[in-house]
Amino acid sequence: MTKPIIALDCDGVLLDLNLAYAKAWERYSGTYPAELDPQAYWHHERWNVQRLSGEELIAFRAYFDEDFWSDIPQIEGAVEACHRLRAGGNELVCVTALEDKFANARLANLQSHGFPISRVFATGHQAGSVSPKAEVIHQLHPVAFVDDFLPYMEGIRDDIHTALILRGPNGSPNVGPALSAVGSTHAHLPAFTDWWMAKS
Repeated sequence: MTKPIIALDCDGVLLDLNLAYAKAWERYSGTYPAELDPQAYWHHERWNVQRLSGEELIAFRAYFDEDFWSDIPQIEGAVEACHRLRAGGNELVCVTALEDKFANARLANLQSHGFPISRVFATGHQAGSVSPKAEVIHQLHPVAFVDDFLPYMEGIRDDIHTALILRGPNGSPNVGPALSAVGSTHAHLPAFTDWWMAKS
């Protein structure tokens, strides 16, 4: 019998990209940045870092390499939450807007932390009115799709439960009329897991 699938975003749901961003800045500049706003949604607003452009920005982005995507810290409680979902009879897959060339690094990163996830689908990110994850989500047809970025819920079919993680309220994109179309909202993945297991 096929297990029901729960599709999970990675950054902001399973792994802490904000902390990893600070380490990338330290590699680039030689100095670990001071924290400006621990409640900021966007990593460049959480840390006291200068806005880069041109060749400086290209040089900084070079640090977002295979090593970077293989070594992002887990979000507290996320591994345990995933094991609870798995113990409840679900298959967990990761659907991430990362470039496909880093999919194996992402999988290795997740498994190094003990996440019970064996499949990563990297969709890349493109602008548009429909989520870049929609095609993969519809092919997988999970019972639930969990993400922390409201625009990635656009175009997801109504028969798939959408669960939005409302982290980092300052500067968050998770506001506006589209929020009312989301199936449920949660502070973090453990809170979603509690809610999902209670209703299942």
